[in-house]
Amino acid sequence: MYKIMTAGPTQVRENVRQARSLETTNPDLDEAFCEFYKETCDLLEELLHSSGTAYILGGEGILGLEAACASLTEPGDRVLVLDNGIFGKGFADFVRIYGGEPVLFTSDYRRPIDVDQLKAFLEKDSDFKYATVVHCDTPSGVLNDVSQICPLLAAQGILSVVDSVAGMFGEAIDVDASKIDILCGGSQKALSAPAGLTMLWVSDKAMAAMENRRTPIASFYANILTFKTYYEDKWFPYTMPISDINGLRAAVDNVMADKDILRRHEKIAAATRQAVEEAGLKLYLETGFSNTVTVIEVPEGLTDTQILSTMREKHNIMISGCFDVLAGKVIRIGHMGENACEEDMAQTLAAMDETLVELGWPLARGMKDTFLRLMEKE
Repeated sequence: MYKIMTAGPTQVRENVRQARSLETTNPDLDEAFCEFYKETCDLLEELLHSSGTAYILGGEGILGLEAACASLTEPGDRVLVLDNGIFGKGFADFVRIYGGEPVLFTSDYRRPIDVDQLKAFLEKDSDFKYATVVHCDTPSGVLNDVSQICPLLAAQGILSVVDSVAGMFGEAIDVDASKIDILCGGSQKALSAPAGLTMLWVSDKAMAAMENRRTPIASFYANILTFKTYYEDKWFPYTMPISDINGLRAAVDNVMADKDILRRHEKIAAATRQAVEEAGLKLYLETGFSNTVTVIEVPEGLTDTQILSTMREKHNIMISGCFDVLAGKVIRIGHMGENACEEDMAQTLAAMDETLVELGWPLARGMKDTFLRLMEKE
C-alpha cells in the first residue's frame, strides 16, 4: 500500500475504518438510523455555523455540485460562474446541462478572485439567479475569500453556491456569517473519510428558490428537494449507504475533538511552501495559498511522470499530478485532514528530496530539513 499524500482522497483513520465495518440495519425502515443521520447532520451544521439544513447524499463530492445546479437552475436562467480555476470554470457545464446560461467572470488562475473587481462587475450586471464559486480550487490550490465574495453577491440579491470540497475542515468557513446559500462538501478531503458521500448545507433562501420554481427539477438523484421532509416522514428518497455514513460520523467526531485542526493545517502548509521555495522549486500560485494543498511547478528538464512514478515506485508515496490546463505542468501534495501531520509531511518531503536528486535536479536545500526546522520554530 502506498502512503497517500495526494490532494484528496486522504489517509483514513482506523476508527473511521472500524465504524464502516459495524453491523448494519435497514436504513429504509429502522427509525434509529434516521435519528442517527439527523444527529450527524446537526453536527455538520454546528461545525460550519449554519442555521440552514445539512444533508448527506449518497455520491462522491461532485454530486453536491451538480445537485446545487440541478435544483436551482431553470431554462434560461443567467448564472454567474466565478472562474479562476479548473473546477471554478467547470460549474458552467452543470449550468448548461440544466438549461441555464452561464456567464463567466474569469480572472488569473494564479491568484484569488479580486473582490473589488467583482464588485465593479456586479455594479454593471447583477441580473443572475445565483453564482458559483470554489473556496479552494484543488488543481491550483488557490483559496477564494468566500467570506467577502458571498455577502457581495447577497447584497445584489444573488444566491451563492460554494464548492468547499477541498477547503472545509482545513480552512475556516462560517456559512451564516458568509451568507452562503448552498455549501458543497465531500467526505474524502480534509474530513478524511473514504470517498463516496456529498454533504450539503442549504439556506432557507435556497430552499425557497427551489420550491418556487416555474418548472420541475430535471433530476431525481440530484434533486435536493427530495430530502426536505425526510425527518418528518422518516423516509429517504433512496436507500442510504449506511456503512459510509457510519464512517463519516466517526470522521465528524474526530474533527469535533480536534480543537487545533485549523492551526495545524496553517502551520504545516506554511512550512511546506517555504521548504519548497528554499529548495529552489517554484510554487504555481502567486498569492492566495490554501492550507490544504501545495502546488509546485514541474522543474525544467523533468516531467511530472518522472517525479510521480519515482515517488511511488522507489519511495512508496503517492502524490498528485494535475489535468486540464495544468496537465503535466504541476505536481500537488495534499496536507489536509489526516495528511496534515508533521511526520507524514517530513517523510513525503524527504522522498521528494531523494527523488529530485535521483532524477538529476539540483536542490538548493533539502526540503525535509527546512520543513522540520520551521515546524520547531512555531
